[in-house]
Amino acid sequence: MHRRDLMTIAGLGAGLGAGLGVGLAAAGPAAAATPRGRRAGTVETADASLYVRDWGEGRPVVFLSAWGFCSEAWQYQMGPLSQQGLRCVAYDRRGHGRSSDPGRGYDFDTLADDTAAVLDALDLKDVVLAAYSMGSGEAVRYLSRHGRGRVSRLLLIAPTTPFLTKTADNPDGVDAAAMAAGRAAMAKDFPAALEAGYHRFIETGASEPLKAWSKGLMLRCSLKALVDCQEAFAQTDFRAELRNLDLPVLVIQGGADLSAIPALTGVKTAAMVPGARLKLYPGAPHGLVFTHTDQLNADIAAFAKA
Repeated sequence: MHRRDLMTIAGLGAGLGAGLGVGLAAAGPAAAATPRGRRAGTVETADASLYVRDWGEGRPVVFLSAWGFCSEAWQYQMGPLSQQGLRCVAYDRRGHGRSSDPGRGYDFDTLADDTAAVLDALDLKDVVLAAYSMGSGEAVRYLSRHGRGRVSRLLLIAPTTPFLTKTADNPDGVDAAAMAAGRAAMAKDFPAALEAGYHRFIETGASEPLKAWSKGLMLRCSLKALVDCQEAFAQTDFRAELRNLDLPVLVIQGGADLSAIPALTGVKTAAMVPGARLKLYPGAPHGLVFTHTDQLNADIAAFAKA
């Protein structure tokens, strides 16, 4: 196992392990009333405008994106699941997609508060949080800071939890210096770094046009946001928070995930959470939301409707 791969593979969260993007993400369109009478389009926080997609009716499933991805990346889940009696909600993390980029707030406390702002603005209850890669940290921190009053179930997909950095009590983690070097490379030339490492995120199982489209999503992100977010998920220790979770948790991960090695991430995460279940997809990569959509969608629907 090559630990540097964790930082050069589509980012432990959605691409190469560090920053992509060029240019600032644009703010989303003005909010508009929906047939349900709710505001859709954007949710305003103290310093950021968060673009929100809200499809369907029924029990809400709130999707938290991988590093470098935005709500648009969830369309292969949100489309089918919104036709199966589920309300599918996803938003663009600050500095990603159509959300604004305030140039700050990329720590997990602030990101978790952004999640709270969306859930509160839409008054969502009995929520299933479906968190992918870096989003797993946002979901866990949300539950730690805001409780489970609005959330009843947690699905972690290819998580980057519990803790990635190598320390005396986490000896199989990744060297901090190697991760810092990855961030420096991304900051210097992110498009080149993305092109060099993206095959590890999706090596097989997706068409070349789909790969190009998904890379394009990442290139729309703010480089400042991506570098800061990579540093946050690389260095944040969620071990104590995972042990304190008290709701049904399902962890799904690809057995061939090279971006977030299962033995370091998903397997440990499931073992730490009381009563959590772990489901490994043989041969699936970190990009399983694109390569194993039918299987993943069936598992999300079954978990949400349980």
